[in-house]
Amino acid sequence: MKQKKWLFFALITTIFWGVWGALIEIPEKAGFPATLGFAVWSLTMIPCAIIALRYAGWKLETDRRSIIQGSAVGLLGAGGQLILFLALKEGPAYIVFPLISLFPVLTIFLSTLLLKERVSLKHWIGIAAAMIAIFLLSVQPGSGQESKGYGWLWLPVLVFILWGVQAYIMKTANARMKAESIFFYMMITAVAMIPFALLITDFSQPVNWGLNGPFSAFFIQILNAIGALTLVYALRYGKAVIVVPMTGLSPMITVVLSLLLYGVVPTPMLFTGIVLSMAGIYLMAESLVVTSRESGVGGRESGGF
Repeated sequence: MKQKKWLFFALITTIFWGVWGALIEIPEKAGFPATLGFAVWSLTMIPCAIIALRYAGWKLETDRRSIIQGSAVGLLGAGGQLILFLALKEGPAYIVFPLISLFPVLTIFLSTLLLKERVSLKHWIGIAAAMIAIFLLSVQPGSGQESKGYGWLWLPVLVFILWGVQAYIMKTANARMKAESIFFYMMITAVAMIPFALLITDFSQPVNWGLNGPFSAFFIQILNAIGALTLVYALRYGKAVIVVPMTGLSPMITVVLSLLLYGVVPTPMLFTGIVLSMAGIYLMAESLVVTSRESGVGGRESGGF
């Protein structure tokens, strides 16, 4: 069962992030800005961190290296979220998201180069299918509006780098830290960045403070927070070159739910992405037991969960 823990946690992350992606626009369309949604997301990290620490026996690693590594993971992730908002203000989503969604490529490169992680041929085929699927599922048709030049492209590229490095550092931190401690520092850094989110919020526009504003945002954003927590556990027990591409397939769920909710007929590109996503998940999970036994997947046993 220990060998299969990474798959369990990776599936939770993929499912929760997929549902989150399908619902995330609801509060914003109701008049609750995305930057305030970031603030709500940061606050939803708190109950998740408390629950994780409870299962860990309230043991938090407070040595200097743990604080640095945990905070680095949190700053890279939360910083990427804020920069993403800026990128979407400057450029069209159909260019921004394909660039950002390919961040697992950087994680794979760093993991194979620095961690010497090895995978089977089936896994490599699954990873390739996942990379193609992530791109196809993220591409949105053009809106017909001209973008403001291309000087803003460094913003999504920066998010690509931050999230790719974040997943790599999360994996290396898992080798010596408890997953609960990593997530705790992720929570602290996310909450610490709330003032920056407030600074870039346009309060000159009306803000919906009703039930379909911050309250609906809370229940939607907590899906993201839970997914972030289970990602830490998935990277504790599994290889980054497998876990990251697999969780990156959450857009498959987002697309399917969006099609059901809004009654949209999938384009050939989206349909191809869904098929490749399913193939990628199967190939990356199919030889799980064999790969785990051969390579000794996972770090030291974590407290809790």
